[in-house]
Amino acid sequence: MRGAPLSGRLRAAFVDVAVVVAGLALLVAACGHSPREAFSSLLGGAFGSIGSIVISLLKTGPLLWTGLGVTLAFRAGVWNIGAEGQFYAGALGAAATALALPPGPFAALTALAAGALAGALWGFLPAALKVRWGVSEVLGTIMLNFVALELVSWAVHGPLQESSRFYPQSERIAESSQLAPLLEGGRLHWGIPLALLAAAALHVFLTYTSAGFRLRAAGFNPRAARLAGIAPETSWLLALCVGGGLAGAGGASELLGVTHRLYERFSAGYGYTAIAVALLGGLEPAAVVLAALFFGALEAGSGTMQRVAGIPSVLVTLLQGAILVLLVARRSSSDVAAARRAL
Repeated sequence: MRGAPLSGRLRAAFVDVAVVVAGLALLVAACGHSPREAFSSLLGGAFGSIGSIVISLLKTGPLLWTGLGVTLAFRAGVWNIGAEGQFYAGALGAAATALALPPGPFAALTALAAGALAGALWGFLPAALKVRWGVSEVLGTIMLNFVALELVSWAVHGPLQESSRFYPQSERIAESSQLAPLLEGGRLHWGIPLALLAAAALHVFLTYTSAGFRLRAAGFNPRAARLAGIAPETSWLLALCVGGGLAGAGGASELLGVTHRLYERFSAGYGYTAIAVALLGGLEPAAVVLAALFFGALEAGSGTMQRVAGIPSVLVTLLQGAILVLLVARRSSSDVAAARRAL
């Protein structure tokens, strides 16, 4: 899945976003609202104050973790549609670990690692099905999303339910087991810098290591890679396991840094939005950071747009969907063009 140079992909992504935003402005106007007021309130809700910026960054964190997981899989030539399930698995693993361990300075890191391992396991399952029995990873990852969601539902109604047995949620994670805030009394936590560090590490891996080169080669042309002595199956396993681990770390980070409890419908669809984040970022970790911030700002500003301008926040979801459709169409057309050039 190699595309144009990064600058070209960023320009193409900017054009896609501009086209969709223009279309959304026309739709807002057709519904009798002011596009200027809509986008003004949207931007104000995302960046209009320190509090708004904090919320945007908090929304960016899980999108960046899951977006990186999807990016790695796509670069290896496998379609990871299961970041949502891996996110849930990571949150469940972190919750079970944090509640079982005695509070202490290393409890948060241990729980974060447990969440990443749970996500990696959730990525390994469809990878093993694909490599061993040829089961489509699209089917495997999608189905495991529902399994993870139901597993979390069972846990918060069963072994992890809070002691009063009244609410379908876990006990609150002890403060000493939570991810520490970046600033005393603030809401931003260390999970966000760790996500940025993961993006930098992924860039180095893909660009400067032999394993990263083999993974990219397997993604671009599995048949040619096999002729060159590169086993695509190894890259597929690596990408889905590590990508699942990144998404799982996102779920653990959200639990330990933001919600401090596990409950049903824990994710706001982060794993699905991650697909758009990865594609908008051109499958480049550095650009995925910017794409995650873009979608995080949309999530943060949509509520303000609805309260201030009276415009339904569902229009932001429509905007995200339209961007995803354009990005997938662009990716498909570029893959077809590449295949024609190779013939």
